[in-house]
Formats: sequence, structure tokens, C-alpha cells
Amino acid sequence: MELILALAIGVLTGSGVWLLLRPRTFQVIMGLSLLSYAVNLFIFSMGRLGLAIDKEPVLQPGVPTDLAHYADPMPQALTLTAIVIGFAMTALFLVVLLASRGMAGTDHVDGTKGKDVQEMP
Repeated sequence: MELILALAIGVLTGSGVWLLLRPRTFQVIMGLSLLSYAVNLFIFSMGRLGLAIDKEPVLQPGVPTDLAHYADPMPQALTLTAIVIGFAMTALFLVVLLASRGMAGTDHVDGTKGKDVQEMP
């Protein structure tokens, strides 16, 4: 299970970095989203040592009250907060993308027209 999670985090990070280096703004936004997903998975995976399962998320009667028997709630709270912030960031970037494309007429990050963009009459 650890290997699958590590591979998922690695693939999301690699894909996000690759998309961040692309010349179009929509690809940059998707790269930022993939990077935020990778960071969320990483933070969430840090909540359990060795990705242990069958641990109670809240205090239960009959279970000892030491931390070895419970899940850590802090990474879950951080991940939830990061999801909300990432959604707001993506929405803001999409609005900026639409405004920039409307004013400049192109969606390249450097503001120049690419070879594949045809002139409009």
C-alpha cells in the first residue's frame, strides 16, 4: 500500500511539474491543481505511521487512550483546509485566465502568439 501511495504522489508531482512548464496558461493551472493534489495526498499519508488500518478516528470506550490506537486528526484537518484553498485558487486563476485571454487575445504565459495560433480576420 505504501508503494502505491508513493507512486501516486510521484506521478501527480511529475505530471504537475511537467504541466507547469508548458507555455499555455490552462496547462499551468492544471499543473498547479495536480501539484496541490499530490501535496494533499502526502500530508494525508503522514497521519498514520506505516499506513496502519483499523485505528479509531475518535475516542471509543474500551480502547486505551494513548495515541497508538487512534488516527491523528491534524493531517486530516490540514488536507481539508488545503482542498478548500486549492479550489479557491483554481477558481481565481481561471477568472484571471479568462480576463487575460480577453485582453491579450492569447493564452500563452509570455503573452506572445504561438505558431499554432492563427490570426483572426
